[in-house]
Amino acid sequence: MYIIPAIDLIGGKAVRLQKGDYNKVTVYSDSPAEVAESFERDGAKMLHVVDLDGAKDGTTANFDTVKEIIRRTGLSVEIGGGVRNIERVKKYIDIGVDRVIIGTAAVTDPDFLKEAVKLYGEKIVVGVDVKDGYVAIKGWLEVSEVSCNDFCKHLCELGVKTVICTDISKDGMMSGTNLELYRDLSRRFGMNIIASGGVSSLDDVRALGKMNIYGAILGKALYTGAVKLTDAVSVAEGV
Repeated sequence: MYIIPAIDLIGGKAVRLQKGDYNKVTVYSDSPAEVAESFERDGAKMLHVVDLDGAKDGTTANFDTVKEIIRRTGLSVEIGGGVRNIERVKKYIDIGVDRVIIGTAAVTDPDFLKEAVKLYGEKIVVGVDVKDGYVAIKGWLEVSEVSCNDFCKHLCELGVKTVICTDISKDGMMSGTNLELYRDLSRRFGMNIIASGGVSSLDDVRALGKMNIYGAILGKALYTGAVKLTDAVSVAEGV
């Protein structure tokens, strides 16, 4: 299982939101590239980046910051937030992003998702943000009428290889992750499942690893020091 540290971006800074609330922002660093470098030194191979400005308003306000992270590290970078057209996907891939995450548009614009998967294959990852069993969109500001299971079934049939599933109720709360959700998804669907939201202890990492989950995203737990990245990488490799 891959341990994938997260960097969320607002205004070129590394931040965290509590439960996706843009009014509850904690700034952790003015230099996201330095944070990424430290993650690489601690054993990370992948990096999860979310442009929260893009998720909210569709802009590419943090494009140069993402570019700098790629230039300064050898990490395999996945980026999401405001990816709503093929031009945006191409723009990120052209600067060296390995995987582009489509979230809101995967629900609201199925033709775009289909085209993206057809053109870029495994470089397209779908972010499935879940609230009470349903898929949330637009930076978690709205909840759709599409259930998580129905949506994942559709993605599987479409040929999507990797899904990042986030339980919004757990994100940033340091209360443990939703193990049942990931156990269920890993049993039901033949896709790479990446767990996100509430992964806040080595016990969470160990439990997810035993489910043969593809990856686990760590955010707040790393920034607060609750989990050391070197320890999480070691546990994941040992499961």
